[in-house]
Amino acid sequence: MNASAPSIPHGHDDRDAHGHDDHGGGHGHIVLQYQPGLPLSKGKLIMWLFLSTEIMFFAALLGSYVVLRFGAAVWPKPHHVHLSEPIGAFNTFVLICSSVTIVLALEAAKANKVSMAKNWMIATLLLGSLFLGIKGYEYSAKFSHGIYPSQPHSRIYEKPDLYYGSAVRARLDELRKVPLGLVPAGLREAADSSAEAGGTVDLLKRLDEAPAEKLSAEQQTGRGRLQKVQKMLTNPGQQPFDLAVVADQIMPLPSEGTGSHGGHASGLNDAFPWLRLPAVIPGGNMWASTYFLLTGFHAIHVAVGLLVFAILLTYRLDRKRAGMIENAGLYWHFVDLVWIFLFPLLYLF
Repeated sequence: MNASAPSIPHGHDDRDAHGHDDHGGGHGHIVLQYQPGLPLSKGKLIMWLFLSTEIMFFAALLGSYVVLRFGAAVWPKPHHVHLSEPIGAFNTFVLICSSVTIVLALEAAKANKVSMAKNWMIATLLLGSLFLGIKGYEYSAKFSHGIYPSQPHSRIYEKPDLYYGSAVRARLDELRKVPLGLVPAGLREAADSSAEAGGTVDLLKRLDEAPAEKLSAEQQTGRGRLQKVQKMLTNPGQQPFDLAVVADQIMPLPSEGTGSHGGHASGLNDAFPWLRLPAVIPGGNMWASTYFLLTGFHAIHVAVGLLVFAILLTYRLDRKRAGMIENAGLYWHFVDLVWIFLFPLLYLF
């Protein structure tokens, strides 16, 4: 019994699997169908390749930080170096919100809602700028207390040794000959009338002679502490271990959650910011080097992302520009992900 011939679907090319024509006995040409291995656009492929190099770069930085952090004999607490966990957490929330807004901008562009896409892009730009602004505020708290990555600006010393004592004496000597134009506003009137022939002023002497009513309660207390520090440093009978008392007067390191000046009790540098005396923060130099390196490189990446967003705002963000927005969003999500790792490492451990 012969089987019935299989039916041929409508529109099927009447050829066998090898491309031969079943009609007429002739041989037809071979038809090949190209199947792409990566269904990605060129722009997205390049972005993923770029991000792969960035992942290796930040992985090396984060790995080095972990080795240094947990291998160090001593490491400062966040409140010792003026790190605020609530501020860092809020900045993390801001960056996560910016990742949400860039996704909303992409979806609006795919739906051809041009004005909505531009509004979400502006929101992303503003949130990223807010992140950098908060980071700048955090940096200013470090700089105002002499916490810099390295010399010559850093005023951090690891321990109250003879090198630290020499640095404090050198700074006090500088304050005895300050140019008239650099005199603080609170001491300017008294200094103008008693400036030396060379146009310099002894700020320490002017502070001693300043009327009590022109000083706050904190400054009046600080003036007495400063006089005590000067006597300890100029008296040759003092022992080197007294330098620990000097360091505690300049910037004490309290327990967590105490104090009113970024985590530490009020010291001389807080009462008189123009003093800028060296401070003792055990492990502070290594901390400052790693903190500013990691957050600085991340801030550069954030700034590059903001520049890309500003350029995208010059285009019409319709369906044709969705690919550009998606590529920019991939980069921005990576920047956000890096900060998700940086926040707990720097602020919580």
